[in-house]
Amino acid sequence: MSVSENISYTVVERFIRYTAIDTQSDPGSTTCPSTAKQKDLAELLVAELLEMGVSDAHYDANGYVYATIPSNTSKAVPVICFCSHMDTSPDCSGENVKAIIHKNYQGEDIILPDDTTQVLRMKDHPDLRDQIGNDIITASGTTLLGADNKAGLAEIMDAANFLMSHPEYKHGTIKILFTPDEEIGRGVDKADLEKLNADFAYTVDGETAGSIENETFSADGIKLIINGVSSHPGFAKGKMESAIKIASQIVACLPKEKLSPESTADKDGFIHPVSISGSVEQATVEFIIRDFTSVALRSHERILDVIVQEVLEEYPNSTYQLIVEEQYRNMKEIVDQHPKLLELGIKAIERSGLKAKLQSIRGGTDGSRLSFMGLPCPNIFAGEHAFHGKQEWVSVQDMQKAVETIINLALLWEEES
Repeated sequence: MSVSENISYTVVERFIRYTAIDTQSDPGSTTCPSTAKQKDLAELLVAELLEMGVSDAHYDANGYVYATIPSNTSKAVPVICFCSHMDTSPDCSGENVKAIIHKNYQGEDIILPDDTTQVLRMKDHPDLRDQIGNDIITASGTTLLGADNKAGLAEIMDAANFLMSHPEYKHGTIKILFTPDEEIGRGVDKADLEKLNADFAYTVDGETAGSIENETFSADGIKLIINGVSSHPGFAKGKMESAIKIASQIVACLPKEKLSPESTADKDGFIHPVSISGSVEQATVEFIIRDFTSVALRSHERILDVIVQEVLEEYPNSTYQLIVEEQYRNMKEIVDQHPKLLELGIKAIERSGLKAKLQSIRGGTDGSRLSFMGLPCPNIFAGEHAFHGKQEWVSVQDMQKAVETIINLALLWEEES
């Protein structure tokens, strides 16, 4: 029984409704969620799920949304979860987002009306070549759009709406998990996997239509603390060793032609300073270290340590601490142990009329950490592009294909159980 001919899509209306709610997360906050406004979206999502008849839908004190679409088959089917995150990036404003639908795109430049210097050109956004005749959604030029990851939210919600209203399509128990704070690396910190009680999961947070991702970066964070020597600047000769200058010199010595985000691609990792602060007496530099294997991470961290030691040879009275914190690991280590996850993901995409593309992510998703928490979780496309910036966009047709893929995944797990 074909799915596409029976879907009355609600994904666009849902998406535009969700983008109007500011859910930007805050890395400086110590609360969960990091911003209370994320619960505004959680409340709306729960209300919509309850309206569909998903009777256990709720959000908890930490802002996580949980819901269950009950099985309607007599088969024993693994419990599958679909997951997206509610927050948007701190890198660009998510306040007063005005979503605009550009109908029947024909390759022209898309000028965003509230800041006409923001122009989507095909040469800058090559994926637009695949969108001729489609409808492109952007923001108005002063904010991000929030397709990362509100496209995923809307797609899961539309698929849930279909499954709840079409009992003739058989599926096992389907779980829904919507998380806060993914953009600041805390998306599953407070996720209750015992309550979720799923066997496998898929995050819906990928880019190009048809893509499915089984591999992410492995990631560490490093805090470098430089302890310099403070002295009155008028009497500092031969005494002062400025921690600020030492930290700046270390950053200046980092590799530029390799091991840097601006000079790497594909499977190359990097050492990236993300903040620097301090005084003459003490300065702190924070780094993110990325690669696809833990062995490569260790290598990059040794390179950084050597650079620090070499710089400090010029400052004999100064000391340093290098504090490494594990952030997440490559999901491939776990996902590869469960080949059916990818097999059915690829089938679901192809049943939706797309060519499936197995890819790696130069980043992480909630699925990276969920996989190592005992919930194997690859990532499927949501259609989002140019995320974290004012030129973020998504197409209506790609979101509809994501809805269809989610539904097909639910049906395939039942069919092949």
